[in-house]
Amino acid sequence: MKITLITVGKTAFPFIEEGIMVYQKRLAHYCAFARNEIPELKGVSALTKEQIKEREGELILKNIKEQDNVVLLDERGTHFDSEGWAEELRKREIYGGKDMVFVIGGAYGFSQGVYKRANQMLSLSKMTFSHQIIRLIFMEQLYRAFTIIRGEPYHHK
Repeated sequence: MKITLITVGKTAFPFIEEGIMVYQKRLAHYCAFARNEIPELKGVSALTKEQIKEREGELILKNIKEQDNVVLLDERGTHFDSEGWAEELRKREIYGGKDMVFVIGGAYGFSQGVYKRANQMLSLSKMTFSHQIIRLIFMEQLYRAFTIIRGEPYHHK
């Protein structure tokens, strides 16, 4: 199973990118992992939020294959604790067989087309995080889940 993280725009803060790279390197021990940064739209000052979401959505959908299992990181998604998330990931790893694509939208979220394509929505917190910082939080939680699955001493109860 390959895991891909699709994000909109580049990471604006060096400390976030550095943290992401730490976890991306660690994840290489557990799965095939890739990041795909959709370029940030240019000249959007005259566009509405909905138009921006639609354009970003078109770019996101172009990067998803028909057979991919698509999980949107969205505040309305399913909540898990770390052990529950690890179990969900383990089940998908064993029984799913499909590549997993996690998507973090832009500042305004997702278009309706992206919501329709999604197989699942995952929420990492009831709190709202910027689309920048959630990248690092997700990477850490993905790494944590794999260490829980493998029984390694990273996670403490």
